[in-house]
Amino acid sequence: MYKPSSKQAWKGRTDLHDEELGYRWHQVIQYLDLSGEVPRVADERVAVAFLGFCCDEGVRRNQGRTGAVDGPASLRGAMASFAHHLPPEVALYDAGDVLCTNQNLEEAQEQLGRKVAVLLQLGYRTIVLGGGHETAFGHFLGLEQATSKQRLGILNFDAHFDLRSYELLSSSGTPFLQIAHKLRAQEREFIYNCIGIQQQGNTRMLFQSAHKLQVGYTCAEQVNGHTISDLQRNLQEWLEEVEAVYVTLDLDVFAAAYAPGVSAANALGLPPEPVLAMLKKVIASGKLVSMDVAELNPSYDIDNRTAKLAAGILYHVVQEWAKV
Repeated sequence: MYKPSSKQAWKGRTDLHDEELGYRWHQVIQYLDLSGEVPRVADERVAVAFLGFCCDEGVRRNQGRTGAVDGPASLRGAMASFAHHLPPEVALYDAGDVLCTNQNLEEAQEQLGRKVAVLLQLGYRTIVLGGGHETAFGHFLGLEQATSKQRLGILNFDAHFDLRSYELLSSSGTPFLQIAHKLRAQEREFIYNCIGIQQQGNTRMLFQSAHKLQVGYTCAEQVNGHTISDLQRNLQEWLEEVEAVYVTLDLDVFAAAYAPGVSAANALGLPPEPVLAMLKKVIASGKLVSMDVAELNPSYDIDNRTAKLAAGILYHVVQEWAKV
């Protein structure tokens, strides 16, 4: 099911006396209805489209804490009052929400894929607001056509590999194995790099699956033990091997002090600074095709801390992406 967005989703502070110099995102955001005709982005324009995926059925199936279904609304609320500093040729759009109804995860993922594909075909730079990490497989379904002739690299900031078997049922723990098998069926490479892995959060079977699939990964303690310049240099080597990049940010990669409102809280996770630095490195490469944020669970957030962190990261992503 799909629901277009409206002004009700974007409410924030207004500085009327400052006129245009005081504008915030909620005053400049435009709205797309993907159930109708969508305009193509003009060549001289940059258009960033936010698309929500209101779903945590995959989290429920994976025995996690439900509540990520409300993640997109929480993210919009946290972004609404951001000061507007984008140049005139850059426009922000809200493309509405894909909803998971009657626990039909697979149908919702297919719907998400179709919406992402439409946006990419029309020239929009897409940011998907999850939702559990089952968001990733639906997002990939929309990336398939756009990257079919490119060497696609998947960069996942996550405490977990999410390579569980989906033989019985797909979930928030299975998307990257599903993607691996989908690519293999198309005789394409599965180039997957996971940053922030926690050994205690992944079984030996998952590490075995990662090695079998030749997954590149960096454990959280390694990230925390390296300088940002080292991390960026290592990432640059990976970027040189691919032609296009899909980034997925699972908020449980962060330490719970920064991100308590997630489906699986992580006491020993990462601080925001190295993640943001690496994201900027990806964007500067000019290879970023699309991005999503997953596992924001407002039910467990504290003073909107996690939503504000995710929104702050997306602010910088948009600012940097607009320069490329």
